[in-house]
Amino acid sequence: MSEERELLRETVAALVTKHASPAAVRAAMESDRGYDESLWKLLCEQVGAAALVIPEELGGAGGELADAATVLQELGRALVPSPLLGTTLAELALLSVDEPDAETLEALASGESIGALVLDSDYVVNGDVADVVVATDGKGGKLSRWTRFSAEPVVTMDPTRRLAKVRAEESADLGADPGIADTAAILLAAEQIGAAERCLELTVEYTKSRVQFGRPIGSFQALKHRMADLYVKVAAAKAVVDEACNDPTPTNAATARLAASETLSTVAAEGIQLHGGIAITWEHDMHLYFKRAHGSTHLLETPRELLRRLEAEVLPGVP
Repeated sequence: MSEERELLRETVAALVTKHASPAAVRAAMESDRGYDESLWKLLCEQVGAAALVIPEELGGAGGELADAATVLQELGRALVPSPLLGTTLAELALLSVDEPDAETLEALASGESIGALVLDSDYVVNGDVADVVVATDGKGGKLSRWTRFSAEPVVTMDPTRRLAKVRAEESADLGADPGIADTAAILLAAEQIGAAERCLELTVEYTKSRVQFGRPIGSFQALKHRMADLYVKVAAAKAVVDEACNDPTPTNAATARLAASETLSTVAAEGIQLHGGIAITWEHDMHLYFKRAHGSTHLLETPRELLRRLEAEVLPGVP
């Protein structure tokens, strides 16, 4: 990680530590808009989070996909409800056209407008708060901007991520889809890795303090082995996601999503078990990581679908 990107990570981490405590996250997810508007303003003004992928000549920071992934990873660590994922994807879709809409991108970059990308119109991230909606009709298809639309919130397992059913009423063609679903997979994978890292940290911290038979349970050899295995799994998945951020090919995107989804699901499940009964109480955060794990796994292509796609690339023509 470059010095500039590490500084970006540290800045976001400091903001999250100060403004996104577990209590603040719960207040944000229960608010009318589903996120902390004051924190969103700080992220946009002090970090330029919504401007990272937009070129400087269009009012952005001129950063790379890996920069946006770095911010999303830190937000994912604390399960921060945020419109950044949907906004960034909408920006990247708008930037793929021959003549990008500078005025719209400027509003998105400043955080004044919220963006959303429609991959499945029944479950759209930011759908109920979006001002700018871009949709794709599938890989190799077309992009369109929904200039008039309706949005209806849907009930989800994960309370930290609002989804909505969005329907187009008027739309305008933007051009060919450059593979925006693969970009979405990479950014979501980065967010998942952040959540997996923090979930493991919480589990390790708990096993150091929970005493059984006169000893911290983390001192038992069997639990040491389990947590060591989890650490290796997280580190390996993070390396895969980093590779996809730096080389965002369709194959790398699918591999990153598969690794991140399986890792977060495994770490969250182990965290629930190792925390015992306290993990499933509303007051504890572990159940939120468990819900985020399962909600994120099914937000885009499922692990089974990703495996089939990767198998088809490795063994073309084999059913």
